[in-house]
Amino acid sequence: MTRTGPLPAGPAAGTAAVLRAVRDGRPRTRAELAAETGLARSTVAERVEALLESGLVRRADNGRSTGGRPPSMYAFNPAARTVLAVDVGARHLRIAVTDLVGEVLTEGYRAQDVTDGPRAVLERVCELAASLLAASGRDTADLLGIGIGLPGPVEHASGRPTNPPIMPGWDGFDVPGFVRDRLGAVTLVDNDVNAMALGEHRTHWPHRPDLIFVKAATGIGSGLISGGALHRGSQGVAGDMGHVRLQNGADAACRCGNVGCLEAVAGGAAIAARLTADGITADTSADVAALARAGSLPAVALVRGAGRAIGEVLATAVSFFNPSVIVIGGGLSQAGEHLIAGVREVVYQRSLPLATRELDIVQSLAGDRAAVRGAAFMVIERALAPDHLPELLAC
Repeated sequence: MTRTGPLPAGPAAGTAAVLRAVRDGRPRTRAELAAETGLARSTVAERVEALLESGLVRRADNGRSTGGRPPSMYAFNPAARTVLAVDVGARHLRIAVTDLVGEVLTEGYRAQDVTDGPRAVLERVCELAASLLAASGRDTADLLGIGIGLPGPVEHASGRPTNPPIMPGWDGFDVPGFVRDRLGAVTLVDNDVNAMALGEHRTHWPHRPDLIFVKAATGIGSGLISGGALHRGSQGVAGDMGHVRLQNGADAACRCGNVGCLEAVAGGAAIAARLTADGITADTSADVAALARAGSLPAVALVRGAGRAIGEVLATAVSFFNPSVIVIGGGLSQAGEHLIAGVREVVYQRSLPLATRELDIVQSLAGDRAAVRGAAFMVIERALAPDHLPELLAC
């Protein structure tokens, strides 16, 4: 693939503006690009040529003629580069190769316990990633970057896990450096729920700028989209709702060391433990969801109660954050309407009518792919932003 040299300092914003205009997939003429971006036609011509050389833009079918030669049209080229997107779960790895609009080209799934430690897990990630790239007919030279979602707190600036409760041996581990050294591409790491929130928003709710994504699985967490952007907070732990203490949480011990946390009451692991204690075998949140779908009354009651507990925390968030959509994902969300019904019951009861007038509370539409789609968008949006686009065009 042909590359162009580095952009001078001034043109970066203009090049990014042209690229942003065509990323919706609709071909445009240079005149249309000039009108949309406010750039001079000569400037647009220069920027288009740079993007054509990079492969990020391609020539499309000519536009309609108004009497002379039909004008040339230009469109975004999603196939110019690929992205590796990785979802590391408590007990699984899901890896996808995507194009530059986040569409999955190929993917793989493996059972893998995160407690095996960072080196074992990440070596497996790199092995599977290399085989998926080969299967898709691409290689590491085509990589725009690698995005990874981890099931624990991550310091966003460094990409290192920070005291992750279910990830022994991962604290402070240089995840980006380990993967980058093996696959040779920029590697970004975030909490898996942030990746899910981003993936859900970009693929299904792009016109809803304020969204809360709740992952209800072994544990409980949330990701926040504010003004269309992922909100991480000052240390990257915004949305950690699983460790909000419930009024009726009693003395339920939480893995964080406190008692009465939402996760200790309503998380999949807590519900599975209660069912098992009552003689109903359940090891995971998926087991709990399957029992509820099958009509197990104890499972249905506990899942519905978990929804009410989650709704108790979300009711406060709705009043404070005022989202227009709340998306419920994770293993427990597969229990049919039981979990979401409990959430809706409490949120609509306790929140102000104005805050809930246009509020949708729905099950995840992205499903199992939410995290890998979000991990891909994390890479794409960074690489194509004005600050980083010159790096891409210089390679």
